[in-house]
Amino acid sequence: MTATTHPAPRWTSRDPESGYDVVVVGSGGHGLATAYHLARDHGIGNVAVLEKGWLAGGNMARNTAIIRSNYLWDASAGIYEHALRLWEGLADDLGRDVLLSQRGVLNLAHTLHDVRDSVRRVNANRLNGIDAEWLGPDEVKKLVPILDTGPSLRYPVMGATYQPRAGIAKHDLVAWGYAEAAERLGVHLVEDCEVTGFQRSGDRVVGVHTTRGPIAAGRVALAAAGHTSVLAATLGLRLPLQSHPLQALVTELLEPVLDTVVMSNAVHVYVSQADKGELVMGAGIDAYNGYGQRGSFATIEHELAAGVALFPLFAQARLLRTWGGTVDVTPDASPIIGLTPFSGLYLNCGWGTGGFKATPGAGHVFADTIANDRPHPLAAPYTLERFTTGALVDEHGAAAVAH
Repeated sequence: MTATTHPAPRWTSRDPESGYDVVVVGSGGHGLATAYHLARDHGIGNVAVLEKGWLAGGNMARNTAIIRSNYLWDASAGIYEHALRLWEGLADDLGRDVLLSQRGVLNLAHTLHDVRDSVRRVNANRLNGIDAEWLGPDEVKKLVPILDTGPSLRYPVMGATYQPRAGIAKHDLVAWGYAEAAERLGVHLVEDCEVTGFQRSGDRVVGVHTTRGPIAAGRVALAAAGHTSVLAATLGLRLPLQSHPLQALVTELLEPVLDTVVMSNAVHVYVSQADKGELVMGAGIDAYNGYGQRGSFATIEHELAAGVALFPLFAQARLLRTWGGTVDVTPDASPIIGLTPFSGLYLNCGWGTGGFKATPGAGHVFADTIANDRPHPLAAPYTLERFTTGALVDEHGAAAVAH
């Protein structure tokens, strides 16, 4: 594999003005995509994206860049497949290559229960128009020759679901593309501007307080991932979110050995090989709550053991670096997109480990929700009210939620 040279990002970090039609809090993929769609699709160009650090320096820079839409429940399949279709045209929309590589994603099954759940998910995917296949162990071995599919494993590979259109993209190129495209449409990108609270007029939010002074806003959109609940708490709004560290790692550069994405929930590791050659690996969240970007060594140790068990060849790879992000998780492991009890305040949070893959779709439906002051049809199942009505989208129990 050879490294690819990409143009340097081109945008201007501005000083904030006194007011905007819409203020988007958070410059990750979702915040940038939301601002882009507000300007492009709804003609709202007087938009500011406020970032407490540097542009796309949070979870957008701290993920494993996997894209797929093979979720079980109709609501999940709807929004993730919408996102995947937008991914497929994103480079043309933004005018920048995002290195979308539709190399396919395998979700391994290791038990009879896994097999039954996986076949069920394949059938549900097909009913929702999503490409999905069930592969037996021999077919899995043919697709990924370096994977150990022998019977000696503690969790032998009994098959896998396969989504051919799934894959990976380059997260920094995605962020740069959205930032450049949004700025061309008049959006202001404001870095080093932390939101510390809200301006209110009764039950309406009319602006934000920041480390660079107050900023008035016709509408405020929160897309701050794990810190969304912290900001909402300043209004006395308690959100059903818990934040956890989520770790990942990369190895040194290797010759090409893996040309698809392999995921396993049972042994809990997922791996792809980046365009330059490094293996990119992730696992589950650290169990404790926190906002630190360093997780526990035990999670990394378990992840590496799982990786080496499935791919004996990886025992020869040397670890290059690890990192962590902060993921926000709801009780049903599905996002919150929509209005709040405060007029003029909108939420996009709770994506857990699925935020990156949803980026284009989340930005599109969130912008529509903000512009029209009502949930987009694909966002309708994800309103905050579902936690009081009981209409949950329970991907925790679907064997499809991870990453």
